[in-house]
Amino acid sequence: MPTATMTNTTAPPATRTAKLPLWGLMALFTAAFTAVMTELLPAGLLPQMSTALHVSEGRIGFLVTVYAVASFLAAIPLTAALRGLPRRPVLIGALAGFAIFNAVTAFSASYPLTFVARLLTGVMGGTLWAMLAGYAARMVPAERRGRAIAIVLAGITVALSLGIPAGTALATAFGWRTGFAALAALAGVLVAWVSWKVPDFPGEAAAERIPLRRVASLPGIPTVLLITLLLLLGHQAMYTYMAPFAERSGFGHTSLVLLVFGIATVAGVWLVGTLIDRHLRSTLLGALALVATAMLALGLLGHTPTVLLIAVALWGVAFGGAPTLLQAALVDASGPGNADVATSMQTTVYNAGIATGSLTGGLVLEGAGAGALPWTALPLVVAALAIVTAARRHAFPANRRRLSGPSAMESRQADTG
Repeated sequence: MPTATMTNTTAPPATRTAKLPLWGLMALFTAAFTAVMTELLPAGLLPQMSTALHVSEGRIGFLVTVYAVASFLAAIPLTAALRGLPRRPVLIGALAGFAIFNAVTAFSASYPLTFVARLLTGVMGGTLWAMLAGYAARMVPAERRGRAIAIVLAGITVALSLGIPAGTALATAFGWRTGFAALAALAGVLVAWVSWKVPDFPGEAAAERIPLRRVASLPGIPTVLLITLLLLLGHQAMYTYMAPFAERSGFGHTSLVLLVFGIATVAGVWLVGTLIDRHLRSTLLGALALVATAMLALGLLGHTPTVLLIAVALWGVAFGGAPTLLQAALVDASGPGNADVATSMQTTVYNAGIATGSLTGGLVLEGAGAGALPWTALPLVVAALAIVTAARRHAFPANRRRLSGPSAMESRQADTG
């Protein structure tokens, strides 16, 4: 297993041209899609759920909050507690939890029961997010890790840009319970799919586990986590309040602005997938520079509808691939064997950035108005860009290191299914 000392390894020639295990990666992609849909679907169903459960829409909104808080709190301790177990049973257990608790939500007529179901689903979400990128990395040769991670995390983008609108429309047409029942059924299908097409990997022997504090201090890990925090702070401070910012420009079609952003993120994920394995550092620098440019344009000329839409499109392309780039850099720094623990830390930082960024943006909006939002985000993104520029050795090297870890051949040998 990888340790704090990294070694250079090169995949054998046979694995260089080996096809990606697409069926297995698509199972993990669908797991990411299901997790995002499960977390955010209530936000689009506030009136229907409020009426059915006899509570205010605000309390239905808490069902999104409790999921996020549970995921935030559970990611690190639960990942640490389960790191000695074989990986596929843990993954299947998390997906089975999604199936069970989404089914409970679908049939519940009690708000307290629904609240508990959502809390437990959030725990499953924290476990799942800590596993996905590391799992993808272990399924492929080292030089294909970036693309594998990009495929899996594209499930997030597809869920946000297409899944949530489609799920909301389905639930509006056939009842909100249908939406959660469909997610429960999808998670059930995933249990069988993962059992069939996703290889198993051993857990970490107790004597070989690196303590959490040492994983957190591996060269490059603190830098990647800091960049994640800065980017999410800046992004969320602006994105959360796009509606009042768009209204400030006289462009009242907030849904169109968000649609442009969503479509652009899909393009960004595709673009990063083609570049990440050869040009991770330069692609991340370009993405951060593009986000900074978009914030500058929004700050100077965001009151003009045309500039608003162009800047949002550029921002979407850049941000769409940024989480994948940061996740791949984290796996490079930690090694696949420590990726679950490192990713659980990134999951916590990611959620902290979302929460703090939204809070910061709200305070700025109340105090200085929507026009100040891009100027709040810009210095955070510029700081992230400066740190990546300086981090040439461990976190974002010009030539990505090949970390010790399972090769594709070892992955096949580990497959017990």
